[in-house]
Amino acid sequence: MNMQGKVVVVTGAARGIGREYAVALGRAGASVLVCDVSDCAETADLVAQATQHVVATTMDVASSESTLAAAQLAVEKFGRIDGLVNNAALYGTLKGGRFDDIPEEEWDAAMAVNVKGVWNCCKAVVPAMRKSGGGSIVNISSLAATYGMPGRLHYTASKAAVIGLTRGLARELGRDLIRVNTVAPAAVMTEGTKEFFGGKVTSALDVIRSNQAIQKTLQVEDLAGAILYLLSDASKLVTGQTLSVDGGTIMH
Repeated sequence: MNMQGKVVVVTGAARGIGREYAVALGRAGASVLVCDVSDCAETADLVAQATQHVVATTMDVASSESTLAAAQLAVEKFGRIDGLVNNAALYGTLKGGRFDDIPEEEWDAAMAVNVKGVWNCCKAVVPAMRKSGGGSIVNISSLAATYGMPGRLHYTASKAAVIGLTRGLARELGRDLIRVNTVAPAAVMTEGTKEFFGGKVTSALDVIRSNQAIQKTLQVEDLAGAILYLLSDASKLVTGQTLSVDGGTIMH
């Protein structure tokens, strides 16, 4: 899973699993553009410990102009784009509750970031991938979509939409040798997960873990291998797939 010579854009990279993806890619030899609505300087410093080929920028995935500017920056700095990790999402800030109590503006915000944001980022990078003869897009879904999580239907629905988007896009882009896959993790121990579940985080993680064949709460480093596999040439004929990294909760 050597990433030498490859250029990868990672969204939502300011903290948590996005940061871990970026660091793992740097260690594997990739040039990395780290993006977030928040400052990515700390992430870039960590990636720079493995490779000097890292650039940080602010980007709002809900804005097509912002995503296009980030893609253009990657091409300007590194000459090409080979991979995209669509990690940015509204998660910890979303409020829980019955589906009919979700404020309409919060539903719309979840869809704008978690679904439209993936679409925007794909549109931004695909021209550069076509020019360089192919590429790999990894979208991040969730156990919430594959299992069906109540209480935050806007999040669950948005992550289910990511899987549908992945499958349709994989068929559209196959002729361009661009692969599109999804990783669907269980809850990962991050600040976002703590925010998501609030005071119930311990009991929520206990319930999630009890449904796993391997009863271990995911840590950020547990996802890096799946991302590297899907971005590297090791998976060059894998497309349209959803890889569940959930300790054996969903078994396809």
